[in-house]
Amino acid sequence: MQNILITGANRGLGLGFVKKFLKRNSKVFCTTRKISKSKELILLKKEFSKNLEVVELDLLEEESPKMLSDFLSNQAIDIFINNAGVIGNSNQSFNAVSSENWIDVLKVNLIAPLIITQSILANIKKSAHKKIYFLSSKVGSIEDNRGGGMYVYRSSKTALNQIVKSLSIDLKPIGISVISLHPGWVKTDMGGPHALISVEESVSGMLKVILNTDIRNSGQFLNYDGCEIPW
Repeated sequence: MQNILITGANRGLGLGFVKKFLKRNSKVFCTTRKISKSKELILLKKEFSKNLEVVELDLLEEESPKMLSDFLSNQAIDIFINNAGVIGNSNQSFNAVSSENWIDVLKVNLIAPLIITQSILANIKKSAHKKIYFLSSKVGSIEDNRGGGMYVYRSSKTALNQIVKSLSIDLKPIGISVISLHPGWVKTDMGGPHALISVEESVSGMLKVILNTDIRNSGQFLNYDGCEIPW
């Protein structure tokens, strides 16, 4: 049985990952900002009481890294999926960006993932698999940017990709792989109703990528179908 950690698991892609791994008989540890508002997670907890553990965690809170570390205790984490993220204000065109909103997005999409990873490194080191996946976005690709705009969200994911690249170098000597994943344009609250693919299609694709990548792929930026994306 593999131990999986998923952040932002109350809806969308995070919840999709929880369901997929539970069906594979994995032990799933996951986070949500408000357990009382995570109705599907509550139902899953009743159905998979032995295989699902849920902790209430706000990534913006200073004590969240310690809370997560305490929650996991000495458990080995085989696969860590850094899923939690926000898109920010709807208008991110030139002359519409505010520093306050930008900072909030950077805290969730960029700073928190690294701080959280630092706090649970000991749990990952205990594993025989040692895999970390950060959910990034193709809009963070500098080479692929042909549309402009989206200053806040684009920059947060571009910077996250840089963190992934550095982590892949720093953690390779201890056998930990670190990979950026693009889930596609998905029909979630963030992606909107006009997105191209469903949560099921995205998560199924990413799961295949996760199961078929290891230290040899560390430092790559991969699409949900496994194709490499330019930085």
